[in-house]
Amino acid sequence: MSGPPPAASTPATAAPVPALGDASVALVHEWFGVTGGSEQVFRSIAELFPRAERFALWKDDGVDEPRLRESWLARTPMRHRKAMALPLMPVVWRTLTRERFDVVISSSHAFAHTVRLGPPETTRHLSYVHAPARYLWNPATDGRGASPLLALPRRALRGVDVRLSRHVHAYAANSREVRDRIRRHWGRDAVVINPPVRVDWFADAPATDRAQPRDYLLGVGRWIPYKRFDLIVATAEAAGLPLVVAGSGPEEAHLRRLAERAGVPVTFEVAPSQERLRRLYWGARALLFPVHEDFGIVPVEAQACGTPVIGLRRGGLRETVVDGETGLLVDSTDPRDHAALTRRLDELRPERVRAHAATFSEASFAAAFAAWVTEAVA
Repeated sequence: MSGPPPAASTPATAAPVPALGDASVALVHEWFGVTGGSEQVFRSIAELFPRAERFALWKDDGVDEPRLRESWLARTPMRHRKAMALPLMPVVWRTLTRERFDVVISSSHAFAHTVRLGPPETTRHLSYVHAPARYLWNPATDGRGASPLLALPRRALRGVDVRLSRHVHAYAANSREVRDRIRRHWGRDAVVINPPVRVDWFADAPATDRAQPRDYLLGVGRWIPYKRFDLIVATAEAAGLPLVVAGSGPEEAHLRRLAERAGVPVTFEVAPSQERLRRLYWGARALLFPVHEDFGIVPVEAQACGTPVIGLRRGGLRETVVDGETGLLVDSTDPRDHAALTRRLDELRPERVRAHAATFSEASFAAAFAAWVTEAVA
């Protein structure tokens, strides 16, 4: 994923939500990593509630969030050990603090939506959901919960997940894909509010970035198995085009071995800065994104730079990419099918690609989120 946004990226349209008046507000996130998309969303939410208290289970090393208050779990050996800490998370969220708040807004992709910071009669709890915990509800897409040995604990935690979230007054989902999962797993309705993407910042690149020849394919994200960078390498080889792989993660050594055997040049950009990532987007012929994501901020960033997306016709890409206009989607995971789409890229118009990305702006998110909160607390 891309790194933390520069300070200048704060949208000028972000303003406190007036409907809350003098209400006390708590913002709650899961663990806080250095480069995650959910953390970028939390920062955008925090801009709307500048006086709110902010909580997380823990902060990863290198995270600069001075106002973020960590839970007691951060002072234990479980810190940073997500899989081991998972069964404890519901307990941690229920013992986070003795403080009580008028409004609680959770940013959840595990158990943060189960936090309780006041009785439901007096505390309005709103939850913005990045995804119901995939290692509980969709273990096939997340290896942390896929082991057969975890079947019984997973079933028990699913029950906990539903039971301890009944006090949530309103849900918002980051995509239609996640809204449907909320209905299926929790039996609750949710409005859809797409995450904020810094489309203006990515589009407003220096002239030297915009003048690049677009002569390589690009893969961006965390180097972990489900992101399918192995398929990205194979697609570039089948297309006969150079590849740039940007990101970081535990799969780096494996991917470098694949790159050495590939019949095309493969360049690695480890943990690029935001400025470097923007330049990479602008120089790419297409972004390869063969993964089933809940939403996917990276494809929107690429499109903001006029770079079309080649990916799976699943999940968030069905919402962020207009097939045949801003990208090309395919149902297959055969690299040859993805490579064949590179021959159709000249059909797409960069100005149309950029215009579509603009609909996912920070200003659009701020307006939709403020409207949701205003209605939910009325």
